[in-house]
Amino acid sequence: MNHSSIHEEESLGKVYDHSLVKRLITYLRPYRVKVFISVVVLLCIAVLEQIGPWLTKIAIDDHIMKSDFPGLIKITGYFVIVALFLTVLKVVQTILTGWVGERVMFDLRSQIFSHIQKQSLRFFDRNPVGRLVTRATSDVQTLSEIFSSGIVVVFGDLITLIGIIVAMLLVSPRLALISFIVIPFIVLITFTFRMKLRDAFRGVRIQVAAINSFLQENLSGMSIVQMFNNQASSEKKFTKVNADTRKAHLRTVALFSLFFPLIEIIGALSTALILLKGGILVLDDVVTIGVLVAFFQYAERFFRPIRDLSEKYNIFQAGMASAERVFNLLDHEPDITDPKKVKACDEIRGAIEFKNVRFGYNEDDEILHGLSLKIEPGETVALVGATGAGKSTLANLIGRFYDVTDGSIDVDGVDIRSWCRDELRKYLCYVQQDVFLFPGTIRDNITLGDSFTDEEIKAASETVHAEGFIDSLPEKYNEPVMERGSTFSSGQRQLLSFARALIRNPRILILDEATSAIDPETERLIQDAIGKLSKGRTSIIIAHRLSTVQKADRILVLHKGKLCEQGTHEELMAMKGIYHRLYQLQYKHAA
Repeated sequence: MNHSSIHEEESLGKVYDHSLVKRLITYLRPYRVKVFISVVVLLCIAVLEQIGPWLTKIAIDDHIMKSDFPGLIKITGYFVIVALFLTVLKVVQTILTGWVGERVMFDLRSQIFSHIQKQSLRFFDRNPVGRLVTRATSDVQTLSEIFSSGIVVVFGDLITLIGIIVAMLLVSPRLALISFIVIPFIVLITFTFRMKLRDAFRGVRIQVAAINSFLQENLSGMSIVQMFNNQASSEKKFTKVNADTRKAHLRTVALFSLFFPLIEIIGALSTALILLKGGILVLDDVVTIGVLVAFFQYAERFFRPIRDLSEKYNIFQAGMASAERVFNLLDHEPDITDPKKVKACDEIRGAIEFKNVRFGYNEDDEILHGLSLKIEPGETVALVGATGAGKSTLANLIGRFYDVTDGSIDVDGVDIRSWCRDELRKYLCYVQQDVFLFPGTIRDNITLGDSFTDEEIKAASETVHAEGFIDSLPEKYNEPVMERGSTFSSGQRQLLSFARALIRNPRILILDEATSAIDPETERLIQDAIGKLSKGRTSIIIAHRLSTVQKADRILVLHKGKLCEQGTHEELMAMKGIYHRLYQLQYKHAA
């Protein structure tokens, strides 16, 4: 994990940010009926919770002290009815707030995933995958807690607190003022611990980010760790990171272990003051025993929402930071977009022309320097050159995965920036050296969720000679594929990527080192399949192994981002130029 992402994770933000809260509330609009019902239910709960102590006062003063057993039975019945209503309302309120929180989380994650898919590859070059995953998982989960356990519950706590204060003042203003004496001490302790908890939780987030980063790196590179027998060293480093994480968490435990007992002590002090003053008032016949007992119940309930509000502080603080990170992601506009008026197209021929194209992945590092070339429809062109010459870059630009810095790329005489990207890519297939297979089945990885018949799937597999190993598998096309296709060889994964491309019958086919991971016998079969597929289609073959491109209609030699030579294999060998030197070097190396 880079430093910027670590700093981003440690930021806890404000407890309340009006602009962020206002924006978050917009996600509640589709569910405003349920939110309204939830608020009404909370109001009912706040009112009903104040009835219990009042019933206790009536029971003692009007019935127990007067030996009125029938009246006591009636009050007890009311007490049970109120308790049952409270139970039902709390169940309803919990279900409603939980449901709204989950729906908002679903909507946010869907929006984030959709937004990420609209970004260009440049966006993914600059944003680590782990950070994007965190936005759609942990940060959204934190926001869900704001809706399900934060905003509505805090609103309920505030209503309850107001209701208790009103009830206490109605029962006995004198005892109420005694109870309120401890409020300044509660505010002071809460403020002090809030600052310390802020730092403690920041430390936890830093360490969680560090341990996640360490695990991601080491699990991804486990083959290297085991190959170099580095397990002991890795375990030692992990123990250090794990211990730092434990210490950070223990600090928060220590702070909470002090905070809540201090609140309890203040509550006990308040109770003692109420007992002393209330006892005096009872002895002086100013208040009744029922009033004193009811007041004790109110006083105990008075501290409950205060404790809850203190706990919600950290939820709000983390939630505001998560909201800021999520909205920063959603506000990042894609740097490649479709034009407002796109070119309509039913079919393309596959003519490609680069016109004085300049491009660099970074502003200070230009890869292509005024590149111009033309590929005719149905032509098979090979791109060769040293590493870093711009071969793969050229292929990425054709599919508009990146936009050119200067110049233009035309397909069928139209600038690709005038095309809808989905429409353009419908006619283009790109087979890379590093094949990515998704968890699922072989069938899923060939179709990628598109509608193809079993006959089409088998025909594509047979064309690239993949049916041999597929038929040998226990479940054939329904054989499970593990993460990244780890149970298949490099050659088998490459064959599946060919079937994935061929089934789509592309007009433009780009093969980027597509045969580099294939053994000689399989390569011969693949070359035969490529020859059949290339007929009538524009094919661009990127290769380091020059033996694989000798049958191309034309070979383009790139050197430092410029087109230096072009022609057939025989013509380029006769030139005695860059291609000739590359060929001689490979031939001598092979020999």
